[in-house]
Amino acid sequence: MNRFYLAAALVFVAFVGRAQAPTTGGPTPTDPNANPTEVPIDGGASLLLASGVAYGLRRLRQRRAS
Repeated sequence: MNRFYLAAALVFVAFVGRAQAPTTGGPTPTDPNANPTEVPIDGGASLLLASGVAYGLRRLRQRRAS
């Protein structure tokens, strides 16, 4: 039953979660030579990497303690 809900949710997200076409009023870059699909991922990626390292160290210390 849980697999059914998961599959239904994924199908729903696939249909609803569409990107806007460029003519539907999406953001326009201020620089005409800029690529409008560029997204800064530095902050989120570094935070995710740091949390992964911290979690890995925690698990390693727990394993060595037991």
